[in-house]
Amino acid sequence: MNFLKPWVAEDRERLLSDMNSRMNTLQREFNQFFDNFAGNWRSNPVVLEGEKFFNRFVPSINIRENEKEIVVTAELPGLEEKDINISHSDNELVLEGEKKIEKRDEKEQAHIIESAYGSFRRVIGLPATIDLAKIDAKFKNGVLTITLPKNEKAKTNVKKIEVKTG
Repeated sequence: MNFLKPWVAEDRERLLSDMNSRMNTLQREFNQFFDNFAGNWRSNPVVLEGEKFFNRFVPSINIRENEKEIVVTAELPGLEEKDINISHSDNELVLEGEKKIEKRDEKEQAHIIESAYGSFRRVIGLPATIDLAKIDAKFKNGVLTITLPKNEKAKTNVKKIEVKTG
């Protein structure tokens, strides 16, 4: 019947402390595992060749909205405008592209590669209130900003709903 007993602050603090201790132990074990795997990279290099070892690149996106527009920003470090394709249909915005692996000198040896590479495709659902003819996209410093203006119907189609008491 202990599970029916109400939580007290000491129980909660003890549980959180125990969870924190276990997570720290797990983190140390993971670190030790990867240190053992990689060894001392200066004397025993870990060279990861082939796409299967690289992280898949998935750009982070943020979506904000106000009464006039929806703004989508995507973080695309290492890409240029030519690497990005943007399209839309009636109900979705599609971001596609590829972050290609950097070309290296044949004499250069990679020791650690943590950067993510590869093709990506992000699909964002669009409300019917977007003016598709006025979508604008800008790319600066590795950040893509897409502005999706709302049509006049969206701006005037706001209805206040009265809240009644019980």
